[in-house]
Amino acid sequence: MLRIFRNIYKVVDLRRKILFTLFIILLYRLGSSIPCPGVNTSALKKLVEQGGVLGFLNFFSGGALSHLAIFGLGIMPYITAAIIMEMLVAVIPKLKEWQEEGESGRRKITQVTRYLTLGLALMQSVGLVWQFSRWQQIGGESTRIIEFTWLKGIVVIVTLTAGMALLMWFGELITERGIGNGMSILIFISIIARMPFEFETLVKSAGARYGNLTYGIIISAVMSLGVILAVIYLDQGERRIPVQYAKQIRGRRMTMGGSTYLPMKLNTSGVIPIIFASSVIYFPTMLSQFIPALRGVAEALIQGWLYFVLYTFLIIFFAYFYTYIVFDPFTQAEHLKKYGAFVPGIRPGTPTAVYFSKVINRITLPGSMGLAAIALLPAVMFYFFGTREIPFGGAAIMIVVGVALETMKQIEAQLQMRHYEGFLR
Repeated sequence: MLRIFRNIYKVVDLRRKILFTLFIILLYRLGSSIPCPGVNTSALKKLVEQGGVLGFLNFFSGGALSHLAIFGLGIMPYITAAIIMEMLVAVIPKLKEWQEEGESGRRKITQVTRYLTLGLALMQSVGLVWQFSRWQQIGGESTRIIEFTWLKGIVVIVTLTAGMALLMWFGELITERGIGNGMSILIFISIIARMPFEFETLVKSAGARYGNLTYGIIISAVMSLGVILAVIYLDQGERRIPVQYAKQIRGRRMTMGGSTYLPMKLNTSGVIPIIFASSVIYFPTMLSQFIPALRGVAEALIQGWLYFVLYTFLIIFFAYFYTYIVFDPFTQAEHLKKYGAFVPGIRPGTPTAVYFSKVINRITLPGSMGLAAIALLPAVMFYFFGTREIPFGGAAIMIVVGVALETMKQIEAQLQMRHYEGFLR
């Protein structure tokens, strides 16, 4: 392992990329510690610790929301905008044309995603200022997190929105001049920053339940390792469909045929079904803050057997929905037919598309059920240990493991280009 790090240090270009990425991460964490002016941070921290939607947002902002820092919105507005754009590309012909144009089309889609991100950040900033300027019952006392004036409200809204714009720029800088995908690295750092605190709470809760702190450490470590292994299996598992290329004669040239495979992942949609399902379930909770009549419905949706059933159903539904957006069987079958490729034993065209659909349906069901099991981890923790200190289920671990594997692959490729051994052997 030490030899691998020495090899990384020897490669000047790779060393510069890693140091640049670390520098941007340092700026990100610094901005996550500077609060907006005029905010009662102690009251806000107590409110966030109560959990719910604010606890969820605080976790994915790396704790920045608990004191309404410059980067208090975290990276979630960008993730939401990117998911929305991926769906719109599938249904709006103009966006689909842009996607098929190549690099110029992708630049246009990226530009629209930026504007959509800023719009979502502005809406979320206004919502937070409106909510925090109301009287809240925190610790048995009625207080306001922001003593609202028009000037103070505008300053906070502009600061949070500008912080989101700066965060997008940081992510693009990492992608262009650093190592790995910039946005993925930033959300990876946000989750890692909060995990020690959440793990400490889980250990204490398990120790209090079984009367021994050592038991709490052992149980928490074994459970975390089991979840990580399950996440790696879901992330890396795939069904390989053999594909045969026929010999082709073009003009005076003849291309030789060959065989390869088409990988279909067990979990094509990644963590997106959990994000969508959580958004649907927590949406009534957010509305209940403005419409008190919905509080009964909101509370019923986030606890009891209805929560388990509805959450599982939504994750399975969105897993199938997003998988068919990413992998269109008919489009893939047409591409294979166009380039003279076919699946052995299956006729090209529509029969191949039908075969792809059957395979997707079969492998997506166990993948989505495994995803739901990981997502329901907080409810299981609450049942056994009396704590919900694993926000968003295993989605956080899925993001951490996925980003770590992808970054390691990029470092591996850089090292192998220069004839060095990497992490993966």
